[in-house]
Amino acid sequence: MFAMNIFVRTFFYCGKVGGRIKSVPKVELDIDYLCNVENKNEIDNNITTRKGIGDIHSVQELYAQFQAAKYECDKTVMWEKFEEAALKIPNRSYNLSNSAKVIKLIGTKKRFEFEPKEFSKIAENLCLLRTNNLGNFAGHKSYYLMGDLAVLEVALVRYSIKRLLQKGFHLLSVPDILPAHIIKSCGMAVDGDRNQVYRLDELHGSDLCLSGTAEMALAGYVMNRQFHASELPLRLAAVSRCFRAETSRLSEERGIYRVHQFTKVEMFAVTDKVSSDSLLEEFREIQEEIFAGLGLHLQTLDMPPHELGAPAYRKYDLEAWLPGRNMFGEVSSGSNCTDYQSRRLAIKYWPRGASVPEHAHTVNGTACAIPRMLIALVETHQERDGTVVIPELLRPFMLGRERLVREERIPHMKLMKPKHFS
Repeated sequence: MFAMNIFVRTFFYCGKVGGRIKSVPKVELDIDYLCNVENKNEIDNNITTRKGIGDIHSVQELYAQFQAAKYECDKTVMWEKFEEAALKIPNRSYNLSNSAKVIKLIGTKKRFEFEPKEFSKIAENLCLLRTNNLGNFAGHKSYYLMGDLAVLEVALVRYSIKRLLQKGFHLLSVPDILPAHIIKSCGMAVDGDRNQVYRLDELHGSDLCLSGTAEMALAGYVMNRQFHASELPLRLAAVSRCFRAETSRLSEERGIYRVHQFTKVEMFAVTDKVSSDSLLEEFREIQEEIFAGLGLHLQTLDMPPHELGAPAYRKYDLEAWLPGRNMFGEVSSGSNCTDYQSRRLAIKYWPRGASVPEHAHTVNGTACAIPRMLIALVETHQERDGTVVIPELLRPFMLGRERLVREERIPHMKLMKPKHFS
């Protein structure tokens, strides 16, 4: 495991293996599907329904021009234009409905004999959270977890990892700095004014970004790999910091519900093309088991196309009931990306008896996103006196604590005005 982690970090941070630049895989688009005129309306409707930015008419016209070009230089230019346009086409969609469908309810809403408070109010009263006056850091989307709330963060990570290891996942330690092409190949935009990705200054390296989720590093780890059918499914897990350059003015996403960086335990798998649907169901069941074990009331949603990112063929969202906000809030999601990522990252497998390898399917899912899990747990298990009962399954990781109580030992942060130098 140690040697494997060293390999991962060496590859991503340095961009080299054994002193040589790691080759960027050539994209292998599904030409037969994308360029078949009989599929034009289907693909166009999918783009419209998903609110995508691709243009299948342009894609097919450019491919026809590429085929008609007589000279090699012209073909090269037309192919580059075609590929650029084709890469904007989203994955196909499993669910064609216009709204999310609740497919499962877990547990019941907890009844309180008092008016339940919101997470931020509870945590601040216990001196375990700091979100105000952090302009010198990363603005209003920054936060400090303190005392036992910081211990609870670690406990959630350890609890989730323990469950995943019991399910046969292999744990990797992954980097948070990735090449832009890895992130783009996984389906996130890195260019333009409106995207969620932080890019490093060119002084720090060639086109490097902060990772938005460990899914990207895990996908990059299996880039350019060919697996035997007997090796699949390959289940991987990682704990990482996630960086999102996103913001929100929605009142229901206040506090630490949507922040610029957070800790997350991620699941990722590579499988054959006939098993990804069942593997997504397995991921969903793992998520439901993890959260239900913590006493939360949950609903599982089958999401409509307009709620899917470009890579996802099908996506489930798990929402927890947040008593302090009197609403359900998303705490997890899982997606089947079929061959969208594998075609961009050259992830293949050899079916039994096959003469050529085929593109694998990839599946991902959140095992535990810390900030929203903290909101759900604290609001669900709050007591009248302002303390919070820690679920029994987390207590072995909580240094003997059974409750979150007021923290008196941590000094208050001293506020300082930034000095400006001419």
